[in-house]
Amino acid sequence: METTVLGLDKIKTANLVTELNGLLANFQVYYQNARGLHWNIKGKNFFELHAKFEEFYTDAQEKVDLIAERILTLQGTPLHTFEDYISVAKVPVGKGISDDVEAVQLIVASLSELLKIERVILELADQADDEGTNSMMSDFIAEQEKTLWMMNAWLG
Repeated sequence: METTVLGLDKIKTANLVTELNGLLANFQVYYQNARGLHWNIKGKNFFELHAKFEEFYTDAQEKVDLIAERILTLQGTPLHTFEDYISVAKVPVGKGISDDVEAVQLIVASLSELLKIERVILELADQADDEGTNSMMSDFIAEQEKTLWMMNAWLG
């Protein structure tokens, strides 16, 4: 077996890099969605959701950097163009959303999609004995599951 500088199987690592780039693309779309919701939200829940969406996009921005740095650590190249993001992303794109319920539903749909991708990466990282990626995905999943529960509770 040929290994990377980290001692990981090169083929399994290359597969992880591909999946991490997919996650990166999806997080970039999620980030932009949260940013747009923050800017455009209206109604009686404006103050509550305006602040919450800022929290979401700030968190997403940090995760984007963590994912890109993990890709680099695994000796890959992070995707970095909007063209790449749109061609790879599965997270729904929210455009012109100002309604509170529709906005929260977009967050729920986005987090659900991110969790699916993260679970695939978690499994691949486990198979590759890649504890760094495994740990990152475990942290992301735990946090996003809680956020998803809260957003669904908000929706009633």
